[in-house]
Amino acid sequence: MASSYDSKDLIVLEGLDAVRMRPGMYIGTTGVKGMHHLLWEIIDNSIDEVANGYGNKVEVTLHKDGTASVMDNGRGIPVSPHPKLKISGVEVVFTQLHAGGKFGDSNYKYSGGLHGVGASVTNALSRWLEVTVYKDGKKYFARFESVEKNGKIHSGVPVEHLKEVGNTNLKGTYVRFLPDDRVFKDCRFDYETVLERLKETAFLNKGVHIELIDERTNKRENLCFEGGIRDYVATLTADRKPLFYPPIFIENEIEDTYVSLAMQYVDNYTDSIFSYVNNIPTPDGGTHEVGFKSALTKVLNDFAKKNNLLKDKDLAFIGDDFREGLVAVLSIRMKNVQFEGQTKTKLGNVEAKARVESVCTQGLTEFFASKKNENIGNIIIEKAKVASRARAAVKRAKELSHAKNSIENSVLVGKLANCTSKDASINELYIVEGNSAGGTAKQARDRYYQAILPLRGKPLNSEKKRIDQVLANEEIRTLIGAIGAGIGEDFKPENIKYNKIIILSDADQDGMHIRSILLTFFFRYMRPLITNGNIYIGMPPLYKVTSKDKEVYCYTDDELAEHTKGLKNYEVQRYKGLGEMDAEQLWTTTLDPKNRNMIRVTLEDSLKADMIITTWMGDDVTSRKEYINRNANFNKIDNFANKLEEVGSEER
Repeated sequence: MASSYDSKDLIVLEGLDAVRMRPGMYIGTTGVKGMHHLLWEIIDNSIDEVANGYGNKVEVTLHKDGTASVMDNGRGIPVSPHPKLKISGVEVVFTQLHAGGKFGDSNYKYSGGLHGVGASVTNALSRWLEVTVYKDGKKYFARFESVEKNGKIHSGVPVEHLKEVGNTNLKGTYVRFLPDDRVFKDCRFDYETVLERLKETAFLNKGVHIELIDERTNKRENLCFEGGIRDYVATLTADRKPLFYPPIFIENEIEDTYVSLAMQYVDNYTDSIFSYVNNIPTPDGGTHEVGFKSALTKVLNDFAKKNNLLKDKDLAFIGDDFREGLVAVLSIRMKNVQFEGQTKTKLGNVEAKARVESVCTQGLTEFFASKKNENIGNIIIEKAKVASRARAAVKRAKELSHAKNSIENSVLVGKLANCTSKDASINELYIVEGNSAGGTAKQARDRYYQAILPLRGKPLNSEKKRIDQVLANEEIRTLIGAIGAGIGEDFKPENIKYNKIIILSDADQDGMHIRSILLTFFFRYMRPLITNGNIYIGMPPLYKVTSKDKEVYCYTDDELAEHTKGLKNYEVQRYKGLGEMDAEQLWTTTLDPKNRNMIRVTLEDSLKADMIITTWMGDDVTSRKEYINRNANFNKIDNFANKLEEVGSEER
């Protein structure tokens, strides 16, 4: 331990070195997601340029040498020397962490890059980065590299300062960079990941042309949606049986805040609201979503009263009734955006609520006041009536449950083998399939912090049922009671009884189906469990290899091939169910934190997850078959663990 601590012990990181030392602070992770974030920062800069009216095209290219490039036809990054820093505008943008043209109001009316660290972070975490600026008839070039000197890497150093290299008729900025393999284990850009991001961006910026080119495979995609978010909602509801067409669309600007809304109702029981601020997704909602929901409830209640659509026996509507089956995209653009937390997932600006509510109230009121839209209003009110009655049934069911000593206790007798610890931060809940597996797991567990909940048969598929039908299912009710945090709008993450909720089903078709049903339920009715990282997939071994006096457990087909390579006179046991293992084996391979393998379920793209769950778990058989034919590789059968890694956590 150091005996003294004074000024000489303070470490000062120069330039961009802080980014390389703590990359997670700036891009979240050094995994594949973080590596792609380098590209998003450059793309977002170009989109900010064209979204503010200074251009109309962005071209993204994935090159054969592992680099990526972004070209726009905007104004071009400033090239003149900065009055204080005495370096070119290009060097300011790519070497200074808190610098850029987005802190004032004169250059960008709206922008997604709010902290001035985007382009400089990409530079800091790249092997090299080149910038070409086309401006005022001149072409300029600069190059930066992360160089190693005296055993230390210095990030984003200008090795070729900005210089004029020729004349041009073009305008805009071209950036090309190579992610640093000393930071990222995997530096391969995924075409589908980039395409999904660009498609979403194109929807949010109507009329902007975005082209994606993959030189590695000669794939090319041109994206431009003149209908903007109207086309977005039409795409989202294409497989969900829309109740009317086209989607409702309103837009207006109030007090320097631009609000646009597209919405549609489908024959479904959950709502899907996707919101954005300056092209940044806000999956956790925020004040803008609150404003929209308030406006929708007020306008539709007024419509129902004005048209005498509520009878004495009907219950008064609440917001939940009007959101059943709703698919909406809300996009706003405003200055001085304030997000809650570093992840930019929830809007915090108080003024956004009133502005969004005002625009939506006015726009929706005018829409439903039109005689030609009266039938659409009637359709929505009729759907709300059904939702209202279902809500009343749920309320009665809850009251009945409380009368029988509440849902949390009455349905758990004889099922949940709880742990003795009351510390939710260390407690674990294993959801297992059937009494046989449940019996083994109860014997194998550590009773202090591991609880076991056996399911009797398959739970209800919540994607196909209304909330009152979901709550009538005993397995679902058992699950809700065990977790102890409520459901839906009433879900309170702070009340969950277990830090880890682990789905431990058998490695067969039924087990996969149960896993899918549970994940669907968590996504629809307990989503914070996923976004907060509480849900895990347990990974019991698939095989036991016995040779002479040695036993080895294998969790994948690759491990099996590796362990049996060169062996003679060995036996392989394929585990299809947890009940095939004794308690000691189950503890050693699956429950013991020192040895077990688990996959944490995360949510990186709520929109993509929503669409995939609708396709896989919904009623539309045709869409499901088309998805399987389009994406399945029938020539290769992977085990579950490998497949999960390929499709990504948002699809689990």
